[in-house]
Amino acid sequence: MVDDDRPHHGLLHILRTKGLGIMRDALRHGTNLLFPASCAGCRMQVSQPGTLCPQCWSQLRFIEKPYCPVLGIPFNHDFGENFMSAEAIADPPPFRRLRSAVQHDGAAQRMAVSLKFHDRTDLAPWMARWMQRAGRELLDDCDVVVPVPLHRWRMWQRRFNQSAELARALARLNEKPFAPEALKRVRRTQQQIGLGLKERRRNVDGAFRVPKESEILVRGRRVLLVDDVYTTGATVKAATRALSRGGAASVDVLTFSRVLPET
Repeated sequence: MVDDDRPHHGLLHILRTKGLGIMRDALRHGTNLLFPASCAGCRMQVSQPGTLCPQCWSQLRFIEKPYCPVLGIPFNHDFGENFMSAEAIADPPPFRRLRSAVQHDGAAQRMAVSLKFHDRTDLAPWMARWMQRAGRELLDDCDVVVPVPLHRWRMWQRRFNQSAELARALARLNEKPFAPEALKRVRRTQQQIGLGLKERRRNVDGAFRVPKESEILVRGRRVLLVDDVYTTGATVKAATRALSRGGAASVDVLTFSRVLPET
């Protein structure tokens, strides 16, 4: 016996689907009217969330090849694929490779500050897309994504970890395991801002540890360590050493922005 109701069910399904789509569009339109999209760099109104106004966009300095294969420091000239920077030769880092999306100045610096100190967690998914572009090779190679952690007291004060927000978005974009519990900051440290290189190193020395119960997350695995800004590298170097002691097979580092050495 033929079910005469089937076409009606199909029509109802189409109408419901279209109705839900219309409702979603209306809700999105209403949200845009109430909370118009603003430039991620200066808060000027723009057409789409996560975009920049022309002035802020012109300030961005994406880090592109040619660059040092270890530290990702851009070169003015292409010296060949394996040509390393003087910094990488003089002071080899404990991590395998470092990549950053943009130079830490202008709009990029304002975005990093807004995420870290002004609760702009909505910026993290957009920043992560730029990081994905810069660190594609690192993301393809990694087994697990681990953020640089905050000490529990700093976490309590700030309510979120900016590095974890970026790492979570990257892991989701690339369908990689996200392990925020793999690395702990076991010693409360000063803010690195304003400290010299030696002071920064002392400040984070021994500050990180892979807990025994979390070693399974990193042992024998290729770890991608994520942070918001790379300045002198003291923090990610200390975190890398802790991950290596915890059994990580290798560690790569990916940050949103970086302070480039003066030339």
